[in-house]
Amino acid sequence: MHSRVPKLNSPAPRVVGRDSVEPTNPPRIGCVKYLNARPLIRGWPGHVEFDHPSSLCQRLARGNLDVALVSSFEFLRNPIYRIVDDVSISSAGPVYSVIVAHQGEISQVEEIELDPAAETSVNLLRCLLAELNVNPRFVPKSTASIPERRARLLIGDQAIRFRQKHEKDFHFWDLGEQWASRRRGIDLPFVYALWLIRPEVVDPGTIAKGLRVLQDENLAKIDNLIAEEKEFDHEFCARYYGEHLRFSFGEKEKEGLREFQRLCQKHGLLPKEPQPATAATRREIEFNLV
Repeated sequence: MHSRVPKLNSPAPRVVGRDSVEPTNPPRIGCVKYLNARPLIRGWPGHVEFDHPSSLCQRLARGNLDVALVSSFEFLRNPIYRIVDDVSISSAGPVYSVIVAHQGEISQVEEIELDPAAETSVNLLRCLLAELNVNPRFVPKSTASIPERRARLLIGDQAIRFRQKHEKDFHFWDLGEQWASRRRGIDLPFVYALWLIRPEVVDPGTIAKGLRVLQDENLAKIDNLIAEEKEFDHEFCARYYGEHLRFSFGEKEKEGLREFQRLCQKHGLLPKEPQPATAATRREIEFNLV
């Protein structure tokens, strides 16, 4: 167990220009506003901007946020950030809250509606379907009912609500389960989200330590966190946190993220390695950890 959350009333300055440093206010922190993120942010001693993954990625990339819990794909796409080590939102099997709602066989689906809030999940879905040689059309999400031969990608709390409301009406293609099944029994988690810190933030270690301490404290008192939940059933929350999610970013999670990078390169979602690339020459992404 780490020590108590460091106070951030006097945070380090941010680099404004190449040679100038300006005193800063407390770090501008953003976080996804989903049930799965609460053990990572509950109790943070400062203001937090809650938003959807795609919006947070854009705000972090523009420099409107200093730190954000965002889609892991944002780091693969733009690996300039520092990663807070030992913290993630991951799964090593069914994740429950990243799903494709469909009828019939997934291979017979002609169109899949994509959630505009999603980043990592959209690209994971594209990879998984490409590996199965399934090629539906991807269309914008609709508010109408889902017709036959069309499916819908749902993430986060919206996925939980839909799944619980329509349990008998649809099949649910769980992306975490599909990722695990293609690994053929190898424990290689899928990483959905990471804490990323912009490169110009000075002394990111203080922020990273605070986030790790916060996670440790919340996971150690997970029953207290669940007791505060007002929307979702507490028994479900206990299963969700205990059986469906992982919150570490260790060696297995890092290798899982590298595998996701390789799949994204294979299917044209990220730039490919210079050719010819062999196992001996392939350059794996470097994690700038704090």
